[in-house]
Amino acid sequence: MKKYISILQRSQLFAGVGEADIEAMLDCLSANLRDYKKGEYVLREGERVDNVMLLASGSLNIQKDDFWGNRSIVNHISAGEMFGEAYIAPESGPILNDVIALEDSVVMFFDFRKILTVCSSACKFHTTVIQNLFFAISEKNRQLVQKLGHMSKRTTRDKLISYLSEQAKRGGSSTFSIPFNRQQLADFLCVDRSAMSNELCKMRDEGLLTFERSRFTLISRINEI
Repeated sequence: MKKYISILQRSQLFAGVGEADIEAMLDCLSANLRDYKKGEYVLREGERVDNVMLLASGSLNIQKDDFWGNRSIVNHISAGEMFGEAYIAPESGPILNDVIALEDSVVMFFDFRKILTVCSSACKFHTTVIQNLFFAISEKNRQLVQKLGHMSKRTTRDKLISYLSEQAKRGGSSTFSIPFNRQQLADFLCVDRSAMSNELCKMRDEGLLTFERSRFTLISRINEI
């Protein structure tokens, strides 16, 4: 557990909490670790969630498959990020998506009741963690609005421009890497992979961007951010 303290320090959940205080709080919050192999499901659609989860190492996708096997990627989770907090309310119902490990991963589970209830030992930074959880939920809502903005665009090109521009703004640079391969990016934007790949090549030939695997550089009018 201790070897993940540095990851927890960089997480939004423990922002502003020192290393020694985080270590002291792990027992208070009933933290436990679970290992997942690449391709293994962390959560399946329809399951009930009673923990706040934080990815200690590896990477995950939150995704949904329809009846015919068509996949949509809802979100990507990197080490240090939380997930599952949207389903901890008593009336929130079962989870609506699958969560799958893209590589060997370690997930840390926290009992949400222990997070929301200050314990008898009155941990000094417990209130900070509660505030951080609220801020994290607000941030997830903002990200959802951003994704809806990408998906609301009418054409594949417009969706690509919207998403790639937002990634450049987030990184503060016209050169950046995205957490998706081509199929995953198509699933995230809900477009056909072949059509998307063709559009990327057209945009490259028009001098709007360059790319190599998951690394992009925006040029011309797109990088005017």
